[in-house]
Amino acid sequence: MPPVSLDSLNRASEADFIAALGDIFEHAPWVAAAAAEQRPFATLDALLQAMTRAVREVAADRQIELIAGHPDLAGKAARAGELTAASRAEQSSAGLDSLTDRQYDALHRLNAAYRAKFAMPFIVCVRRHTKESIIALCERRLNNTPALERVTALEEIFRIAALRLDERVTAPERLKVHGRLSTHVLDTQAGRPGQGIPVELAEIGEDERRHVARAVTNADGRTDRPLIEGRPLPIGRYELSFQVAAYFAAQQIRLAEPPFLDRIPIRFAIAEPEGHYHVPLLVTPWSYTTYRGS
Repeated sequence: MPPVSLDSLNRASEADFIAALGDIFEHAPWVAAAAAEQRPFATLDALLQAMTRAVREVAADRQIELIAGHPDLAGKAARAGELTAASRAEQSSAGLDSLTDRQYDALHRLNAAYRAKFAMPFIVCVRRHTKESIIALCERRLNNTPALERVTALEEIFRIAALRLDERVTAPERLKVHGRLSTHVLDTQAGRPGQGIPVELAEIGEDERRHVARAVTNADGRTDRPLIEGRPLPIGRYELSFQVAAYFAAQQIRLAEPPFLDRIPIRFAIAEPEGHYHVPLLVTPWSYTTYRGS
């Protein structure tokens, strides 16, 4: 469905409003119907708050019905192609359609254990996580009480809804649901930006390496665009790799053969999906350092 403006939603008929936003909450168009009665909304955040308030204020059995309407992660519905378009895109974005055998077995076991204990599906906003992070989170949440898990499930549903709403509705002020990962290279020997250095970003799992982005540094030593932007930063472990040997050779610096530094890997972790991580490289032909900037 194409994006729609907040202004047009404020002026739309109730039926058109529900048609536009009825799938923001999975299989629960009644949430959009409740929000439609509170128009007009001055901001996108006000619309989101109206929708989440509608969920918080309904009876417990209605909340449980909403939770139960969500599919298992990489479960039978996914394998049978029965997910909603939004759920399918979200699970795919986290790589849940390309699990390793170990990951599939772990998630299948955890899904079953979670349902056995809580009688509901394990719900997490997968766009804020990597596959490894999802598995680790499910293991931790199995230790929670049923009451805490119901609250946690609703909070994750609100995160899912916020991301869907931010994609669906255009407004002057966006929701604060995205993060940013950027880098730059400084040639500290010459005291200038490192231009023309290939950079690669990969997600690192226990038994796989997943490509995320490639770029080449510009005249400012930065990539033309952040390595990740316009979406949450998935919680997990990453590796930034910088190919510096050719850069220093082009500066007519006498290097050993093979050069002491060729491809420099920097491994780091992301824990704040809506944060700004800046991971630079300060480098000479014989040394390098990094830090977390912002």
